[in-house]
Amino acid sequence: MQVLSKMTPVPITCLDYVHPWTQSCTVATAELMIVGVQYCLRIYAAVYALSLIMRGRIPSLPELKKTLRGWLQSTAFLTTNAFSYSIMMCTIRRLMGNYNFYTASYVPAFFAALVSIMVERSSRRALLALYVSNVATETMWNILQSRGFVKSIPHGEIAIFGLATSMLMYCFRKNRQETYRDSMFDVVRFAIGDSEVMKVAPVPTEEPTPAVRESNPRVSKGKTYPLPFIQAVLQAYLQLTGRLKAMGKHKLCRHRHGCLYDTLSSGARMFSIGLGIQVVMKMVLQMRKFICRPALMRKTFLSKEIARLGLFLGGFTSIYKMSSCLLRHFTNSDSPMFAFPSGLLASVAFAFYSDNTIALYIMWKTLQITYNWGIEKGYLPRVPGFTVLLYATSTALLFHAATIEPENLRPSYWKFLHSISGGRICIMDRSGFDVYGLDTSGQIRRMMELCKTEPILQGQLS
Repeated sequence: MQVLSKMTPVPITCLDYVHPWTQSCTVATAELMIVGVQYCLRIYAAVYALSLIMRGRIPSLPELKKTLRGWLQSTAFLTTNAFSYSIMMCTIRRLMGNYNFYTASYVPAFFAALVSIMVERSSRRALLALYVSNVATETMWNILQSRGFVKSIPHGEIAIFGLATSMLMYCFRKNRQETYRDSMFDVVRFAIGDSEVMKVAPVPTEEPTPAVRESNPRVSKGKTYPLPFIQAVLQAYLQLTGRLKAMGKHKLCRHRHGCLYDTLSSGARMFSIGLGIQVVMKMVLQMRKFICRPALMRKTFLSKEIARLGLFLGGFTSIYKMSSCLLRHFTNSDSPMFAFPSGLLASVAFAFYSDNTIALYIMWKTLQITYNWGIEKGYLPRVPGFTVLLYATSTALLFHAATIEPENLRPSYWKFLHSISGGRICIMDRSGFDVYGLDTSGQIRRMMELCKTEPILQGQLS
């Protein structure tokens, strides 16, 4: 089959391509709006309910009203993105009389995203742009790889994570979170602590005293325990931690106790948190399976997979703090530049829990922080509407990939589009675009089999 140029028009109507289940553009749009509202209400109900729960207190009436408005506004935003995409595709067909490779999906998706993002609250636009840019970056790489322009790099996600994290840690050590507040700095502070911030005054070294082991009243000589073994273990633990705390540290180290104790305790804390998160997630997501098959619980919680997140968090924290302390000891100085070798070395722990989504999210978040800092310092120009344009450009790429070459799209995003469209994304007749040489129809069939998705209106098309 001859492969046409991307600008060559394809003689196909929106009736055949966009909504083959109905002859009315208006009816097709109305159906997408109804289905989209139902799906978005469910999705954002969970999102906003979780945000209330995370506050850890009973919300007040004004907070409930604000949450309700946000829930409805976010639902309106996502629903608008869904049905305006259909409107734009039909409108472009009426204006131009045909479709080509770019107007088949990218151009209408761009305008639909541009309209819909204006419906959402301005405070949420940056977060949405960051998310879709994350997925779009992976999609663009897959597109370039499918055309032979780039090749897959072994452990490339670890390299991306290491470079992005090193830059993020540099910003943290420079104490930029004081001038540019971002939730990512809160995550770093929780994991690493303020001892690695350059502007924090060094903590004076505490002189160890013989009473260190007796400072805890729970293990005093007069205290007895029902089980002598527990008392022995506690005493041994306190003796060990007391010795580790009393070990030396560099005069420029800002942590309170010895370097070895700070490294091990921070790593153990983050390992415990990661392990706890994995256990809770398994319990919540697989509760029904555990009830039906109790033996599965033992197999799940004793598997190596359950500890992957903990090994990553604990390993990253320990390696970063250890390498930072060693650099201070060896150079007898401290510098924000230490964040780069320490961050790169600590990123090796990402191999325990390597994930493209996490790596790309850290990369885009670091770019956002660096860009905003550059604007504040006058190094970079402020681009009006940059967040809106970034969201529209990235969303258009995702919709275009889902329509023309879905095998380059993340399967989870394909399932999302399938759900929000009520399965109509599978029914669109893309056979006319096979002339561009991408086997579009074949890719659609394979994606439906891979993700186990089916068009809900299949019976109406026969």
